[in-house]
Amino acid sequence: QVQLVESGGGLVQPGGSLRLSCVASRITFSIYAMAWYRQAPGKQRELVATISQGSSTNYADSVKGRFTISRDNAKNTVYLQMNSLKPEDTAVYYCKAQYNGMDYWGKGTLVTVSS
Repeated sequence: QVQLVESGGGLVQPGGSLRLSCVASRITFSIYAMAWYRQAPGKQRELVATISQGSSTNYADSVKGRFTISRDNAKNTVYLQMNSLKPEDTAVYYCKAQYNGMDYWGKGTLVTVSS
């Protein structure tokens, strides 16, 4: 069974940084496009960033210039480096693996930005 496990969330002050990781198992990681989503309390889940099999990236306008998505196929891991964090970045962050119409999700990691 495919498994995605996120880590790296926590409490950070505004202006701070965090790096999220998502480790995938039981998949051929390199053929999957990967993405980070987030869901804030009372809001719908939204796309944050994507990275293709060839490492092309796209970002939501709200995080452009602050967040960076990357992947390490040797470690079956996708990362989300988050800088200049704002209170509105507070959410549960989820990673998703997508290939040929199949989607797999992790259970999420909570990021709280507060002073």
